[in-house]
Amino acid sequence: MTEPSREDCLTRDAADPLAHHRAQFDLPDGTIYLDGNSLGVLPKSVPERIERVIRQEWGRDLIRSWNTADWYTLPARVGGKIARLIGARAHEVVAADSTSVNLFKLLTAAVRLRPGRRVILSESGNFPTDLYVSQGVSGLFDGIELRTADKADIAGAIDDDVAVVSLTHVDFRSGQMHDMATVTEAAHEAGALMLWDLAHSAGALPVDLNGCGADLAVGCGYKYLNGGPGAPAFLYVAEALQAAIDQPLSGWMGHSDPFAFVTDYAPADGIRRNLCGTPPVLAMAALDAALDVWDRVDLQALRDKSVAMCDVFIQLVERRCDGLGLTLASPRDSEMRGSQVSFRHAEGYAVMQALIDRGVIGDFRSPDLLRFGFTPLYLRYVDVWDAVDILTDILSTGSWNQDAYKRRAAVT
Repeated sequence: MTEPSREDCLTRDAADPLAHHRAQFDLPDGTIYLDGNSLGVLPKSVPERIERVIRQEWGRDLIRSWNTADWYTLPARVGGKIARLIGARAHEVVAADSTSVNLFKLLTAAVRLRPGRRVILSESGNFPTDLYVSQGVSGLFDGIELRTADKADIAGAIDDDVAVVSLTHVDFRSGQMHDMATVTEAAHEAGALMLWDLAHSAGALPVDLNGCGADLAVGCGYKYLNGGPGAPAFLYVAEALQAAIDQPLSGWMGHSDPFAFVTDYAPADGIRRNLCGTPPVLAMAALDAALDVWDRVDLQALRDKSVAMCDVFIQLVERRCDGLGLTLASPRDSEMRGSQVSFRHAEGYAVMQALIDRGVIGDFRSPDLLRFGFTPLYLRYVDVWDAVDILTDILSTGSWNQDAYKRRAAVT
């Protein structure tokens, strides 16, 4: 395959059906942003929305805004916007809390829904917080244990001891993607529930929770959904399970009648029973505004561009950086890969800091991974070409080999 030129990339940008979405984002000049898989960029609609919430709704209308500005229904309204992106119905998704808190809720509920089964099954390489939360949940129940298996062995590890299978759809290190339908079917054949973490999937590629029969899911709002640092997360419960869900954080917003202020808990009907405390209105409003950019996005076009950009990136890096210490750590087959590409390098941290210093922002994951996220709504093909050009220069000149680039910050 012929290596694409910069002019080829500009031609592809000119024909890109998603190109007009870039104008909806506040992108810093001189920056190529390849870290939307960690924190999405700022949609231009968000500051105006937050200004209105602060100045008018909070500043002038005060407590009345729970009704007049409909703050109270924000979790359901935001959840409904996310639902389309993950193949769910609006009444099956709610925005709330953090991914970790939502995972705790749903894992606990899943164990309660499968009495007599003693295993939470996960992947040995799963995102650490998913494993930590699973360990915490297992410690709350006598006889419940967390069992892990390698990615390739998950389906074979599901037996009639497993209450719930808990996996991240797209691996945070490599971008390798599970076959959601196949694994979900294997869980159901063994009588287990299936819980997916969509942190690196929602807004990155089409997801079909209803189509594959998934039971439960969680995900975050600050990566591909562009909701801002620490944005509220979301959870999904299939309609068929909603009446049976018994989640442990039985707070007042999950009550059937929160403003009756009775002393005994009675869960709300439907997805709302998975709420707990008062929603963070400022953060929820930011996410709500950010999600408006998805109103007219063709998710298949999004996936097609993501695959194409990742393929171009891999091709350019492997040809132009050959012999410079990089090894592909992501699946070459796009059907097995999310919207990110990772390469290994013995001095990966320093190389990434040198890239950031040159305006190419990706991130590093221990011990040696350079990680690059591809966000089709605001990333261009020419950005991919220019990023590789800068990476090639850094590696070929050895400019990464400086003490300042090797000094690790608290957040990597």
